[in-house]
Amino acid sequence: MTTGEATTVLVCGATGNVGRPLVERLLAEGHRVRALTRDPARAGLPVGAEVARGDLTDTASLVEVFAGVTAAHLIGFGGDHAPLRNGPELVALATKAGVRKVTVLKGEAETTGLDRAVAAADWDHTFLSPVEFMSNSLEWATQIRETGQIVDGFADVKSAMVHEADIASVAATVLTTDGHAGKEYWLTGPEALTARDRLAAIAAVLGRDIPFVELGRDEIVARWRAQGHGDEDIEFFLAMRTTPPEVAYTPLPTVEQVTGHPPRTYDQWVRAHETLFSPEA
Repeated sequence: MTTGEATTVLVCGATGNVGRPLVERLLAEGHRVRALTRDPARAGLPVGAEVARGDLTDTASLVEVFAGVTAAHLIGFGGDHAPLRNGPELVALATKAGVRKVTVLKGEAETTGLDRAVAAADWDHTFLSPVEFMSNSLEWATQIRETGQIVDGFADVKSAMVHEADIASVAATVLTTDGHAGKEYWLTGPEALTARDRLAAIAAVLGRDIPFVELGRDEIVARWRAQGHGDEDIEFFLAMRTTPPEVAYTPLPTVEQVTGHPPRTYDQWVRAHETLFSPEA
């Protein structure tokens, strides 16, 4: 599929951190966009998008959603962030509808049922594997606004966080141009930053000092348990913070190679979200 070919692109998770800028990018480039959301009345999507109601965890709700779609951006998880259990059914439905190209935004490193079904389908597929979203820093917003400090753990672990708009740019490029079939793109930002680095960037933009109060391992585990995380989640969180894979903290050139523009910096992300960290928010 080339850029000039008429196509309807289905964007799943259209109101999410990646889905929303992907919808905007595709519309700006002149593509027809069908935006999937569980609640169209609250979606607030751009004029020009065809908003469709549906739930990725409920295959029956998607029959009309896939009708007439030739390319689709899928996500590997539902509203509860758990991996989809109906991957083969989704792929069968999309194939029957005539989908010929897909991107899959992976939610975890392990291969899922959806991944296997997508890879086995007779279409062009590309997996998108971001190491960590810059928007994860929004977890700090309430603390910064209300207390003027951050109380958290693992302050010196590096992460090559990626801007959500860059993930969307990669997805848009892959869905509307050729040359990406069968690939998995690991996506990072341009630099590896520790939690202290990220907090310093936020403090610089806000123009005030924000202390980092570091919790010990047992304290942060207790916090995760209090937040409702189970043993499996906590084991994953600890692994990512104590023995992360090299790709998690190694900036890669993938974003620029695919899109032609360098990845956005963390400072750019902070400036775009400054008001969310401000006491006046």
